[in-house]
Amino acid sequence: MTSTKKKVVLAYSGGLDTTYCALHLSKDLGMKVYTVLGNTGGFSDEELCAIEKKTQKLGVIDHTSIDLTEEYYAKCIKYLIMGNVLKNNCYPLSVSSERAFQAMAIAKCAHEIGADYIAHGSTGAGNDQIRFDLIFQIMAPNAKIITPTRDLELSREEEIEYLKEAGIDDEFEKMAYSINAGIWGTSIGGKETLNSSEPLPEEAYPKQVVKTESEKLSIGFEAGELVSVNDEKLSPLEAIKKIEAIGSQFGIGRDMHIGDTILGTKGRVAFEAAAPVLILKAHEMLEKHCLSKWQMHWKDQLGDFYGMLLHEAQYLEPLMRNMETFLVDTQKKVTGTATLKLSPKYFQVEGITSPNDLMTDLFGQYGETNVGWTADDVKGFTNILANSLKIYYTVNQE
Repeated sequence: MTSTKKKVVLAYSGGLDTTYCALHLSKDLGMKVYTVLGNTGGFSDEELCAIEKKTQKLGVIDHTSIDLTEEYYAKCIKYLIMGNVLKNNCYPLSVSSERAFQAMAIAKCAHEIGADYIAHGSTGAGNDQIRFDLIFQIMAPNAKIITPTRDLELSREEEIEYLKEAGIDDEFEKMAYSINAGIWGTSIGGKETLNSSEPLPEEAYPKQVVKTESEKLSIGFEAGELVSVNDEKLSPLEAIKKIEAIGSQFGIGRDMHIGDTILGTKGRVAFEAAAPVLILKAHEMLEKHCLSKWQMHWKDQLGDFYGMLLHEAQYLEPLMRNMETFLVDTQKKVTGTATLKLSPKYFQVEGITSPNDLMTDLFGQYGETNVGWTADDVKGFTNILANSLKIYYTVNQE
């Protein structure tokens, strides 16, 4: 490729693959490299500063860190909570949900600087390559996509050796796992996740268990959105951070997700996501008390489908905006507080309080009293309810 003086915007995280890409694009291809980091809540100020300093050694023209956390919550996490989205009843889409926002921010930067190329460091074996490619094709159609790690089919060892020879030694070989962190959870891949039988060892999780005694946690919602933690009024993002800080000390939210990739293969990834798991289960319990039977039924269907589309790189599909409207409308009465009991590697939602609790005793108490109907009402109701089945079995002589 002869691309001297051509501008390229690279999606940069500071990890091995993107560090290799930055040096390769500037050194070997002679391109003007602009790195962009889309921060969805997984980087501290110190880490962002260290990453920027690293790019200065890679021949990068300019590095930009964009804080996407507010947008990520308002345009995605909020709906994941309202939809109680756990892919395969397990994974809160900790990483797959944030890729679209990173890709859109990077595409916007490519447009603003008039980039000839746009690049990312995804390999050819996973979902992220599709998530980035698809957004780039839609939002930066005039920029050609470059993916050195994918196209050159490089091994981790080859990338490390290349960087070492260039004087870039970030101790990548000591990083046994690929870790992606964001405000909605952390994924951990490598070693044990590459087979079907081994669990992730305790020391592989970034956050360790330090709590040994049980504690109570209360999470407050108003119209489906987070408003408090342990009776302290907080913004949704502040609430997520506080719940994560509390829950992670118990080792809550750890699991291994096994699912279907966009490419059709099966994939396995470990994760820790204390806040998402606690929030989703607290919210779901509150909904069970505040929504009707059929609202819950269709919310389950739409929430699962919403998560599937998001996972499959379809964030820009217009149908997702339609489903978001539906989800918001279902939350009008979802106001109240859920109380949880946290223990090491275990939690339980103990109960809820809500002004909209449909488990009212005005009409009766389940299994105890009937106030809104009589015994004769039930007999007549059951006679009518049985009609269609009596007709079926009579006609078919079964």
